[in-house]
Amino acid sequence: PKKLPWLIAIPGLWFLLLAYITMAHRDIMTKIFDVIGLDWVHVHPGGEHVIAQADFFSTWFVDMTFIPLATLASLVFFLGLRRFIADIHHNALVEGKTKREDLDYKALFQALLKVLPTIMKHRKFTTCESNKDRATPHMMVLFSFIGLFIVTAVFCVVLYGFHLPSPYSQLNPVKWLANISGVALMIGSTLMIRNRMANKDQISTYKDWYILGVVFALGLTGLVTEITRLAHMEYTCYFFYWLHLIAIFNLFAFLPFCKMAHLVYRVTAMAYAEYAGRKFS
Repeated sequence: PKKLPWLIAIPGLWFLLLAYITMAHRDIMTKIFDVIGLDWVHVHPGGEHVIAQADFFSTWFVDMTFIPLATLASLVFFLGLRRFIADIHHNALVEGKTKREDLDYKALFQALLKVLPTIMKHRKFTTCESNKDRATPHMMVLFSFIGLFIVTAVFCVVLYGFHLPSPYSQLNPVKWLANISGVALMIGSTLMIRNRMANKDQISTYKDWYILGVVFALGLTGLVTEITRLAHMEYTCYFFYWLHLIAIFNLFAFLPFCKMAHLVYRVTAMAYAEYAGRKFS
């Protein structure tokens, strides 16, 4: 817990630096691309009355921060999962659960696809009486992240492929998905926090509260950012967007090491169990 201020301060100062560069030099990356003959504009053409986060934090700077960060987190996950799969396969050999020494990754991937419906429906939760009250919040958070990932991917294509910068119309169906996912993320994370506080017998560690706090902050700051933008509260909007970026940074940077990483390893273990049972039982 004593390192928490640093987890907030380091990305916070970094994004303040990016904000200063953006506001002092406007869209400097667009000017650089103009010099080399590329027409890549990320500034909204709607005029001075349009509040756009890109006027405070250049989307170029945001993407140049998060794309390498997400890539690094994915690499850490990949290396960890490779070791994890090797370990559980070795244990299966030692315990006589499989006789093949080689590991068929194609078949393992097919097993993953087979267990996905169980994971998506949270069937393990709903079939257990003690976990039924946890199923709905977990599903809300899970599907919220899936929805927000789809939204991010679509608007990334719109921005870089069609050169249409945000903000986008509230009538846009992708915005509907974004808003629904954001609200569901807030409600789901709030219910998870409430359930954890109500369960006095459950031992909660700092890691448990940290990831819950990050997820809750992610949903809260995202929604408040949009609400204040629609209310024409420019600098309040920018402030909460800054907090939102800090929350995203914490989620990406520490995801391989936090409680949520357990989900990835759990899914991998379920896929291997399906793989081994299907091929060797």
